[in-house]
Amino acid sequence: MARPRTVHRCTDCGAAASRWSGRCPGCGAWNSLVEEVDAPSPARRAEPADKPVPIGEVDGSAHRPLPTGVQELDRVLGGGLMPGSVTLVGGEPGIGKSTLLLQALGAVARKRRRALLVSAEESTAQVRSRAERLGAVAESLFVMSETCLPAVVAGLAELEPAVCVVDSVQMLYDPELESAPGSVAQVRHCAHRLVEAAKASGSAVVLVGHVTKEGTLAGPRVLEHVVDTVLSFEGERHQGLRLLRAMKHRFGATGELGLFEMTGAGLVGVDDPSAFLLGDRHPGASGCIVVPAMEGGRPLLVEVQALVVKNGSPAPPRRSAQGLDPGRLALLLAVLDRHGGQGTHFGDRDVFASVVGGVKVTEPAADLAVAMALVSGYHDRPVPSDTVAFGEVGLGGEVRQVVNTERRLSEAARLGFRRAIVASSTPRAPAVIRVIRVTSVTEAIGALSITCQAPLSGPICDVVRLRRP
Repeated sequence: MARPRTVHRCTDCGAAASRWSGRCPGCGAWNSLVEEVDAPSPARRAEPADKPVPIGEVDGSAHRPLPTGVQELDRVLGGGLMPGSVTLVGGEPGIGKSTLLLQALGAVARKRRRALLVSAEESTAQVRSRAERLGAVAESLFVMSETCLPAVVAGLAELEPAVCVVDSVQMLYDPELESAPGSVAQVRHCAHRLVEAAKASGSAVVLVGHVTKEGTLAGPRVLEHVVDTVLSFEGERHQGLRLLRAMKHRFGATGELGLFEMTGAGLVGVDDPSAFLLGDRHPGASGCIVVPAMEGGRPLLVEVQALVVKNGSPAPPRRSAQGLDPGRLALLLAVLDRHGGQGTHFGDRDVFASVVGGVKVTEPAADLAVAMALVSGYHDRPVPSDTVAFGEVGLGGEVRQVVNTERRLSEAARLGFRRAIVASSTPRAPAVIRVIRVTSVTEAIGALSITCQAPLSGPICDVVRLRRP
């Protein structure tokens, strides 16, 4: 039998090196090599492969998503968990991953389907206490506190549950490997074994993954490659809003967003996220404007805020972006310096821009709203509270149209907004809202008179009628 040897393995690509170096020889990542004991895995007998068959003869009716009973989770998954699939859920500690999945298991068990929770971090008594608080105690819900991988695989094969949650994959270990739990070799090996077990039993397996201080999933990058779905559970600890996103999904789209509110009884889905995010809005404040953003197929109205103050120190001006792309913010500041009109120069100002509620808006449709919030904060003149704005801003200061205009306008009209600033090339759509069409940021600024200059006469205004949602 070959003796184990010490190797240095990359946490990003899994490449092995005989000695440590600052840069991975495989993918070129810096400071990604970690030392571990690489024990040879026992030889496995090759299983007979499936014979090729015409794709028209494949029965696709057997692969239907299994609803979890949690509406926002099913929305992100495109209907539910696919039998035999493996889903990885990542998020910061204490954000609510275990709470969400325990609620889902309880909902599955109440439908007379077997559900299994493998708790590698808590005892069964702790899980029972949490399940009572969440109302997830059911006869078909099973729990086992185990960290040994062979025992977990045996329990999965014996019970054959519809859904199995492993919390967390970094705590599992296989005695065949001499590496410590959480090492690259252990995480990679345990993930492969659980994928094989899921395919063999037909159970939908959900793995809970830890994240690093940079916000990425801990362990080797191959962990994200072997699973079918990667979900990211985000939110601020000091706020009640939680966001669930699909970063990878082999069975559907990855653009959907699920919103939850953390309460004393667990996570509750937010039925009207736009009204929830705008509930504490203060109309009449300078540097604030609402943008109808698209998250998957759902329009979401969020407030963009900008604070512009004079830099009184010799240090370079600060640029801070929360919920926005910092590079995009720097681009918009440069465009406004060039095309924002006289008296608008951000070279000696500290700029702080954020999206309220912990939501991240990265689509170019928010460019126009961010630009108008910056100018409003610069001149300390508020934007009318009944106005929304969306459109992509180019380097020449032009405003370009974006997709899903009708959905954005419908959502804005539903919540009582009366005016929308859009690109002049935006197609006409039916809604009860006044649409102001502009060709540049200069026209958008002049249309609302948020500077000391007189309003421009260039914008084209028209009143269109939207279909009531």
